[in-house]
Amino acid sequence: MKKTSIIIPTYNGKDLLKDCLYSIKRHTNEPHEIIVVDNGSTDGTVDLCRQEGVTFISLAGNSGFPAACNMGLKIASGDSLLLLNNDVIVSRNWLKNMLKCLYSRAEIGIVGPLTNYASGQQQIDMPYTNLEEMAEQLNKSDAKKWRQANRVVGLCFLFKREVMERIGLLDERFSPGHFEDDDYCYRARNAGYTLRIAGDVFVFHHGSASFNRQDEGIVKQLVESNRHKFIDKWGIDPINYV
Repeated sequence: MKKTSIIIPTYNGKDLLKDCLYSIKRHTNEPHEIIVVDNGSTDGTVDLCRQEGVTFISLAGNSGFPAACNMGLKIASGDSLLLLNNDVIVSRNWLKNMLKCLYSRAEIGIVGPLTNYASGQQQIDMPYTNLEEMAEQLNKSDAKKWRQANRVVGLCFLFKREVMERIGLLDERFSPGHFEDDDYCYRARNAGYTLRIAGDVFVFHHGSASFNRQDEGIVKQLVESNRHKFIDKWGIDPINYV
């Protein structure tokens, strides 16, 4: 049976990470490994990882999201690879249904779930109540709810190892974060893979937790800067292909 490597970059988000890890352990029956990549946290994150018995990489400083993901990917042993934000809480059948979607066709390379907080098509168009109720409604396996997409947001980003072997790691020019997921999706599509949103999977996303402590203006500046890096690299505006 295929194993999934779940890679969680984190920075000073111990409480969020604790909830994330608990939800994975509670709702994941499929073979998996967890790799936490800590970007130099000072809040006891490393101690938590030791307590939870998960594999972790402890960095001296904050290298950003793409670089942290890449470090995790380099030691991952899974047949499928999943990048997961530390502020995501998963729910019943989440990985089972996503894997079913991912391996349903040879050309599918990347799959993402529905959520309460995301840009683009993955955000649900129904009022959020609570995780158990949402999972009861949405996480029943149903291939009719899978739909093709041009992009999958990096908050919960499942892909086949063969995709990484073909197109490589995340592009670290987008550090500390934003548009590295768009870039990866674009590269995968250029390599002949298609993307899917698994409409039969819902996960809860707190939303931009790692950026909340920063000034909003700085975040907007970072987004705009990385958008232009994408344009410089590919000659198209990522906003136009969503």
